[in-house]
This record gives sequence, C-alpha cells and structure tokens, in this order.
Amino acid sequence: MRVTIITKLNLFYFLALSFARSFSGNEDVVKRYQFPDKFFFGTATSAYQQVEGAYLDDDKSYSNWDVFSHIPGNIKNNDTGDIANDHYHRFSEDIEIIHSLGVNAYRFSISWARILPKGKFGEVSQSGIMFYNKLIDSLILRGIEPFVTIHHNDLPQELEDRYGSWLCPNIQEEFVYLAKICFENFGDRIKYWATINEPNLFSQMAYVRGWYPPAHCSQPFGNCSAGNSDKEPLISVHNMLLSHAKAVKLYRDEFQQKQGGFVGIISSTDMYEPLRDEEADRQAVIRALAYNVGWALDPLVYGDYPLEMRQYLGSELPKFSPAEINILKGSIDFIGINHYVTAYATDCIHSACASGCDRPIQGYVETTGERDGVPIGEPTGNPKFFIVPRGLEKVVDYIKDRYSNMPMFVTENGYSPPVQENEQVKDLLNDVKRIEYHNAYLAALARAVKNGANVQGYFVWSLMDNFEWTDGYSVTFGLFYVDRQTLDRIPKLSARWYKNFLTNNTSQIDGDEDLNTNQNAIVSLLESNRLEEI
Repeated sequence: MRVTIITKLNLFYFLALSFARSFSGNEDVVKRYQFPDKFFFGTATSAYQQVEGAYLDDDKSYSNWDVFSHIPGNIKNNDTGDIANDHYHRFSEDIEIIHSLGVNAYRFSISWARILPKGKFGEVSQSGIMFYNKLIDSLILRGIEPFVTIHHNDLPQELEDRYGSWLCPNIQEEFVYLAKICFENFGDRIKYWATINEPNLFSQMAYVRGWYPPAHCSQPFGNCSAGNSDKEPLISVHNMLLSHAKAVKLYRDEFQQKQGGFVGIISSTDMYEPLRDEEADRQAVIRALAYNVGWALDPLVYGDYPLEMRQYLGSELPKFSPAEINILKGSIDFIGINHYVTAYATDCIHSACASGCDRPIQGYVETTGERDGVPIGEPTGNPKFFIVPRGLEKVVDYIKDRYSNMPMFVTENGYSPPVQENEQVKDLLNDVKRIEYHNAYLAALARAVKNGANVQGYFVWSLMDNFEWTDGYSVTFGLFYVDRQTLDRIPKLSARWYKNFLTNNTSQIDGDEDLNTNQNAIVSLLESNRLEEI
C-alpha cells in the first residue's frame, strides 16, 4: 500500500534547514579527492544473523546464534535472524544496490555453519560454497573488490557442544580447517582476508558480560549459569589469536604466492580521553588503550600481550610458547579498525569505581560517556556510542604510532539514530544525521591520512538495516531501509549522499550553496530517490 508520509513542502523545509545548519560555520565538508586515488570506499555486512537469513536452508546447521536467539528474552523483542534480510535468496538484488552506490569494495563474512555444518566432523556443504562463489563472482563482475571476514561471531553449535568453542584449544584446528576451505574455494578471487572480527569485543560480550553466546559470566559482571569473567575472556582471545596465526601460516605457506592476497584481523578500536586532567586518569587512558587495542594486536605484531596487561593480570594471562611466538609475530598484513566509541577513562587503582571496573580484567579502568553530566558527544541509538569524530582520527594516529604505520582499513564505522517509539518510516529515510556523521568522520579520517596515516579504505556500517545482535532490528545503521514485512530495500537520503560523495558531487549539499540552492538540491535528491512516497 502506498502511503504519503509527509508533505513535500514541510519535508523540503525541514531538510533544507538541517543541511544549512549542518554544513555552515566551521564544519568540514569532506571531498573524495582528499583521499588517495586507489583508496577503497565500501560498505559492510556480516553473514548469517545480520543479513543472510535462510537459517536452515540447504545443508546449513544450527549456529550458536540460532540457538541463542531462539531463547526468549535474549534478543530485544525476541527477534531472530531466521530470515533476517534474506540475503541468501536476494543477494543479486543486494549486489545491484551495492553497485548503485558507486563503491569499489564490499565487506562480508562467511557463515561457518553454512559451509561446514559440523566443522571437521562433517562434509563441506557444496550449496554453501556455491552461494559464496556466486556472491564473489557477481561482485567482481561489477568491479567491486570483495573483502572477506572468515569468522564474524557465528559458528556451528556442534563446536560449542563438543568443545565449548573458543575455550578449548581444539577450536584452533577447527578454525584453520575453515580457513583452508575458504582459501581453496575462494582464494583465487579474494585479495583481502580478515580472519576474525573483533576478538577483544567478542570476549567482553560473550565471556565477561554474558550478552552473546555462550552467555558465560560471573559476579559482579552478571548472573550467568556458567562462566568466569576474570579468566574465560583471556582464554578465548588466546585461542582466537593462535587460530588466526595458524591460519595465516597456512595461507603464507600454501596459498599466498599463487593467490597474491593479504591477511589481517579486525579489532574493535575504542578511543579514550582522561576524565580529569590528572596523571592517574592519563595512565588510565594508557591502560584502556592497551586492553582494548593492544590486547588483540600486540601479539600479532610483537609476539606477546601488552606489558600493561602482563603487569596487572600476572599469571592469569596465558603465555605463548616460543613456537607460538614465532608464528604470531608479524602475522598480519593489515589492521582492520572497527570504530564506534570514544569515551572518558578514569583510574580505579587509587579511586573508588563501579563494581567490576576495579578488577584486573578491566585494567582497573572505568569508562563513561559523560563528564559532569555533559555527554562527550551527541547520543546515538546505542547508549555507549556518541558522535565524536576526533576519536577516529586519534585512534588511527595511535595505531599508526604503535604499529609502525602498517596498512590499515576502517572496516566499520556507522551511525544509528536514538530509538524512538512509534518511529515513522519517513524519519528513518530522511537520515540527515547519518550524513552529518559520515561527513564528520570522513573529514577526521582525511586529516589522519593527510598527516601520513597509511589508511587504505573506509567501509560504512552498514549497507542496510539488519539484525544487530541482541538489539534485534530495533537499531538501524543502514544506508538502506528494509521493510520488515516485504523485505524491500529502500534507499535513505544517506545512500544518495554517499554516491554523490564518491563521484565528487557533494556540492549538491555542501556549505558553498545558499539555503535556496540546498533546498533545490534536496528536492532533486528526494525525487530521484522517490522518498516522498513509499
């Protein structure tokens, strides 16, 4: 049914004023030419839960997220990824909308349970292999570089039941087998591989807080039926890092020379600022960065965990053998940066803090998004995510300095609006705030690149609204709106902005134009995107 969602006059007036406010004054308006010619601009999704759906189609087995999301109360509104955006059946349509943006790269992940339903204990699913082959071929046909993440949170429930997944060293060989199947079947066309998405954040969510499967935690972090929040996160990351290193060794030994690709890992990279202008809080920032960034990356560059972690965790922090150090050190060709958070950090060694922050597993650091009741930036749809563009520039500079400016890609950065009850579709489509967000963060990234940071790509999270883990479908990061009833993909205003940015056509909505010109440009955008009616 077609419904008029807002009168043109009011919509034009609202959007014109919004753009005039957004791109006047001292705001930087970012341009494509501020980045290198061969820079990758893309968008991103992840596999089964977030977009693929088809949770038991063909040979696919239950994943850990299938089981977890089907337990009432685990996901907001009891949403599941059973259908998600049905990308498994609609990938051709999705590749067309990716192509329509004018991007030259697309990041996606492999569903472990779709190609190896039982891990090493079963057969390779040829239907799963066929799906990803068709996806990859279709992207390449349109000149879009595939960036593949081998593991992004979901794994066969079989491995959880047999091993306890990441808590058992056996998972390392399971992961290497998965990587081998990927290299053998897709590596002739894939030049950019990421082994694992955000091992540092996943360990916090799954084994400290108990919010992700297998939902392990202990007091004071949560009241789970199993788990040890002080130890299990360390074990899980240890196994993930060794899994990565062994997979990279396999690739370099058997595939890289012929296939010519690169392998990296993706880290959740928060930035921190001292809550107070005091030495204790400045030291808290150093610890917070070591625990957040260094935990996942130091071993892969230097062969061991950060000294700050060794100092405070002592014997609880697992040790690498000499043989393990040998394969860990230098085992990444690039660093993937997922950035959403800039927060204040305060010391918990010499000051009282909230329960849990005063423990070694948290580095004796408490983080907060407010100082004296004032948020560090404008709120978003996640209570811990604030709009702080300088944070991206700072964390890129930090990584540049800490890891000798090795190649970097911003593999995720994105905005979701604060969740509103009974929100109208028109508000989701006319996403001026998302445009402001990406403009500001890209401008910050451009400054970092200008100052010598070896950043080679930027991926908007996400291509379309999707299943956002425990938030279900309640938060919306997408450039495209997905109607939950029809699954139709509808472009938001930000999708057109991104396309205009990539074609150096941002003058349509930048600060060089007066209000009337801005209003005319928005009329044109709305008419071409058919946003006035759905």
